[in-house]
Amino acid sequence: MSQVGGQTETSRLEFGSSSSPSSSILLQPMNHPRKKAPESTDAAVPFASSLKLLLLHLICALGLPSAFWVAFNSYSLSLIQNSAQTLLVVWAIEASVVILVYSLLRRNPDQCSNVKAIVRGLLGLLAGALVNALGAIVLGAPVGIQHFTKTIHWSLLMSVFTFVPAASVFGSSWTDWHRIFAQTKPIGSTDFMICFPAHGAVIGAWFGAWPMPLDWERPWQEWPICVTYGAIFGYLLGLVVSFGFVVYNNQRKHAKGE
Repeated sequence: MSQVGGQTETSRLEFGSSSSPSSSILLQPMNHPRKKAPESTDAAVPFASSLKLLLLHLICALGLPSAFWVAFNSYSLSLIQNSAQTLLVVWAIEASVVILVYSLLRRNPDQCSNVKAIVRGLLGLLAGALVNALGAIVLGAPVGIQHFTKTIHWSLLMSVFTFVPAASVFGSSWTDWHRIFAQTKPIGSTDFMICFPAHGAVIGAWFGAWPMPLDWERPWQEWPICVTYGAIFGYLLGLVVSFGFVVYNNQRKHAKGE
């Protein structure tokens, strides 16, 4: 009996001291791969393909010359001769284009339908027009019955450039609005499409207002003709800069993936 017990004890010691590869593998702690934290990307189209975003940029940009073409060829209107009526045609056509384009880039498309994004864009159009009109009057835009219609239509066009894209994409998300317009910190392709054209339109309108007080006595110096030209130029330049940043970030992301 003692002999059996001794053999048992010896076998236990031998088992404990054995260092076979299989037992060492079983005794080693398993190192589970850690999940990478999700990178900060755009929720709607996180750095979508450059070709797709180039198409969206072109659609928004070509909406403006198309609107002026319709105003001139269909209604015989020009911005210098018929500023209020021309602005009405331009902002109506460009608003339709911008709302439809940016509704495709809406945040949380599973929870927000395309129709809801369009409604948000229309509400943003009205709210933005009020803000732009008040801002223009504070900064010296002429006030009076003869300028009221011009100011309204110009404000609606500026709202298309500034408020409508953000309203269609973000809705009432104050965090995103503050990040884009107050902090100027775009983090994704859609953010670039909202941020740079909006800032470009505002800066362009400000520069466009410079010739107004000069005594050149040119018809394009009247409100809001030169301001409109400046805003359109700044908006188009912002679209170009936006696409450049999108391409750069796509290339940088591709390099990190490799």
